[in-house]
Amino acid sequence: MTGAREPAPPTLEVNRRIWRTVEQIPPGKVATYGQIADLAGLGRGARRVGRALRDLPKQSSVPWYRVIRAGGQIAFPADSDAFKRQRSQLEQEGVSLVNGRIDLGLYGWQRTLDELLWKPGS
Repeated sequence: MTGAREPAPPTLEVNRRIWRTVEQIPPGKVATYGQIADLAGLGRGARRVGRALRDLPKQSSVPWYRVIRAGGQIAFPADSDAFKRQRSQLEQEGVSLVNGRIDLGLYGWQRTLDELLWKPGS
């Protein structure tokens, strides 16, 4: 059948794949939603990453706050509690915002060759 799409994997399986990828971001670094989607094998699934992070269990230790928009901004409105919480957690790790943006050249996560070869889920 031409143009048929393969069914999407079950939501929980995809969420877990995204969460495992986010867990690999080291303290003091950030990754974009699109980068996480790509590393988790979801191609252009940046919005799917956002939904997975929204669905994190309450007491999860997944560092959701290390995931930001492609332009270096926090995705929440600047006056929201979620924005303030994310900014605070990033600042505690040494990541600073200048004019509402995070310098991806300085704080962006780039996996090393060792991480690519030896980390689980890579």
